[in-house]
Amino acid sequence: MKHLFIALRPKHWIKNMFIFLPLIFGKKLFISPLNTNTVLAFFLFSIAASAVYLMNDIIDCEKDKKHPAKKMRPIAAGKVSTNKAVITSILLGSIAIAGASLLSIKFCSIIMIYLIANIIYSKLLKEAVIIDVFCIAIFFFLRVLAGGIIAETEISHWLLIMTTLIALFLSLNKRRQELLITDQNLQDRRVVLDKYNTYFIDQMIAVITSSVVISYMLYTVDERTVSVFGTKNLIYSVPFVYYGIFRYLYLIHKANADGDPTKLFLSDFKMQLNVILWLIVCSVVIYF
Repeated sequence: MKHLFIALRPKHWIKNMFIFLPLIFGKKLFISPLNTNTVLAFFLFSIAASAVYLMNDIIDCEKDKKHPAKKMRPIAAGKVSTNKAVITSILLGSIAIAGASLLSIKFCSIIMIYLIANIIYSKLLKEAVIIDVFCIAIFFFLRVLAGGIIAETEISHWLLIMTTLIALFLSLNKRRQELLITDQNLQDRRVVLDKYNTYFIDQMIAVITSSVVISYMLYTVDERTVSVFGTKNLIYSVPFVYYGIFRYLYLIHKANADGDPTKLFLSDFKMQLNVILWLIVCSVVIYF
């Protein structure tokens, strides 16, 4: 049971926190039942994500056995049987869909699209260069879209753009580190990594990094943003976005981190503190 719980990767649920962005930036944080519904949506999306994680681990089991880090995953290590993982994945997916249908039909549709898209990604698109990172960006996009549906708020186009850019930024950095980690074992690494090289990825990261910070700055001074929040002071949150990106790049390039954004966030106190301070500044500006 312990290994099965680990296989569900609850620590990766932190990615689903993107669901709360429309609630916070839509000025609905203290409006009930929108806030409680968003919390329920977070857990339902996390259950769906766990079903996806298990499915991916089942599909990639043989490849993971040859990976220096992924070989320790419960299914690849033989600690959780494939049959048990399949049954659990189907059960979790069914629970997520059933629960989502009770909460909102539109939200249920997003969950189903997320599950189907992940199957297509795992079976077909995971080995397609560039398209693979765009698929991951779409999964983050769906999280924000789901949050907007549950919070019953119109999502700013800037918020959607930034979510996509941040997802691309994180995905490309992860690909870069995967490339370096498996550089000494070329025959066992994923096919898509052979289509990348660090120079090419670094060029894409440079473009995305600039786009993220510029988009966020434009969002803070956008006419609609100022009108909704009644203030231009959101621009004071910009330094935290800069620091978060620079800190992440530092950990990647100087501290030799493996690129997993969840691991980096959970292991780096400065990243955690920066996100907390950013949320505090944004909340004070938006609500107080």
